[in-house]
Amino acid sequence: MDYSRLAKVLSSNGCSLTRAREQVFGALVDKEGLTMNELIDELSGKVDRVSVYRNVTLFEKLGILQRISNGFKYKVELSDNFSSHHHHLSCSQCGRVINIKADQLEGAIKQLGKDHGFVISGHQVEIRGSCAQCVHEQDKEVG
Repeated sequence: MDYSRLAKVLSSNGCSLTRAREQVFGALVDKEGLTMNELIDELSGKVDRVSVYRNVTLFEKLGILQRISNGFKYKVELSDNFSSHHHHLSCSQCGRVINIKADQLEGAIKQLGKDHGFVISGHQVEIRGSCAQCVHEQDKEVG
């Protein structure tokens, strides 16, 4: 795993790349969004709870990670600066977040900007509904 970009962002903001920061960053690489509890569990024995929260706050402030809201809850994931750009399908029932690539949506967003003379610097799309597993469970309860 290449931590040079992470170190560069931290350094340019007066911070250093510590072991705890490496661990938090590493736990988010190639993952769909994690809740804070999932992240803390993943780092159990490696990074204490307070350090996880502090580093998540710092990473969010520096644009290293972003929050994915789902009602009153949220998950965290690496920002587009550190992972490939994608959108989310968020299940309102179980809280599952599915990363999706949507090339047609990208084209539509660019066209909206162009139509309105708006220069888009970034975007994040979240589509809420019910995942296949929750729909299946509902169908079993009804049927």
